[in-house]
Amino acid sequence: MNSLNFNPENLIKLLKKQDASAQKFFYHQNAGRFLSVCRMYIRETMAAEDCLMHAFYKIFKNIGSYKETGKLENWARRIVINECLNYLKKHKTIFYLDENIPEIPEEIEDTEVNEELDVQELLDELPTNFKLVFNLYVMENYSHKQISETLNISVSSSKTQLFRAKEKLRFLFEQKKAKRHETL
Repeated sequence: MNSLNFNPENLIKLLKKQDASAQKFFYHQNAGRFLSVCRMYIRETMAAEDCLMHAFYKIFKNIGSYKETGKLENWARRIVINECLNYLKKHKTIFYLDENIPEIPEEIEDTEVNEELDVQELLDELPTNFKLVFNLYVMENYSHKQISETLNISVSSSKTQLFRAKEKLRFLFEQKKAKRHETL
């Protein structure tokens, strides 16, 4: 069956019937994007690839529970993120400091991104706890309440981790920018 037969409604029906060609099509259509999501959370490429495979297994196994109220890709992305979070909970010790930082600004101005700098490289240098909160808040649009529930931390801890992640990213960005200017 070619990709022309895989309109969204048909694809979902075939996926729910566990059709191998539909699964292959969906995999090839989304694997690269979902691997990027895994890499946002997990530093090691092989571990991210393992999470991706487990996520696709769960997507295909649980496709029957997809309610078709939103985009299939968004539903599947949630499974990918949850698989990454489960991996990190199983394989890493993550410490969240439940400190209050006085007067944390609600919005911290975004740093100008230089195209030559690899954003993934900067994210990989963040401590895991900072990276998780940053990704959930900035990339996935979770609220601090949702992050606190997902990671089992307080709302203030979520805000603190986000503040520190942004500060660390700014520092790393400026450091890499300075190194690039030195080499020019």
